[in-house]
Amino acid sequence: MRLLVAGGGGLLGREVVRRARAAGHEVTATFRDRPIGVGGHRLDIRDRAAVAALVAAVRPEVIVNAAYRQADWAATADGGMHVAAAAAASRARLVHVSSDAIFSGRADEYDETAVPDPITPYGAAKAAAEVAVRGLVVDAAVVRTSLIIGAGESVIERQVRAIATGERGGVLFADDIRCPVHVADLAGAVLELAAVARPGVHNVAGADAISRHRLGVLIARRDGLDPAALPVALRAGSGLPGALAVRLNCAVTQKALVTRLRGAEEFLAA
Repeated sequence: MRLLVAGGGGLLGREVVRRARAAGHEVTATFRDRPIGVGGHRLDIRDRAAVAALVAAVRPEVIVNAAYRQADWAATADGGMHVAAAAAASRARLVHVSSDAIFSGRADEYDETAVPDPITPYGAAKAAAEVAVRGLVVDAAVVRTSLIIGAGESVIERQVRAIATGERGGVLFADDIRCPVHVADLAGAVLELAAVARPGVHNVAGADAISRHRLGVLIARRDGLDPAALPVALRAGSGLPGALAVRLNCAVTQKALVTRLRGAEEFLAA
């Protein structure tokens, strides 16, 4: 399989690239700022012409778009549209990685049929990208996921270690609920969806809906740190933007996957 991974320098992108190459696939990966070595191409997906030119040169069978920037509408929304347009022009399959940030948290849970109702600029950008992707690439696979955890490298894991060791201050919320997913599980699912055309929305998140504080406790225990050093608070009433609880129901997608989507209680076990 000839694969192009946009956002190949990120946590998920790196794992997708590593696994795809280990499986013998021909992989080209893009990065925006930090070079990623052999097979890496600097690309700003906000530049529609540059995206089109690279896709035309690589001629991928499948494009995985794992690129985003939370505070950058053009990168997340416009960039997603540019990748989708290039995929359509080259007749490449597309796996687009979205986020649970597209939801308000007003529903008890969200399955693959749930309609986005974002309440933050990032969530709105991700929702806009989904609209562009599904409009431009009829057989695109849209992967909605949650907090990505992986081998100590994620932002959340670094934050927890810094708080637990006193390197920085902060609190972890007991009422901020998500479904954390291990990067290896997410990458495995993405590559399964890349290998065979499976159009539509796919929820790919962890099996456990847990709070940020509980997630921090699990990370601290795994890393040999004291969970009691993690201050706990409530996000409700804090004035911080975003949903409180977003639970992704992955039952339908899980039935179609070989990759098992583990819960954080399992993959962060000491």
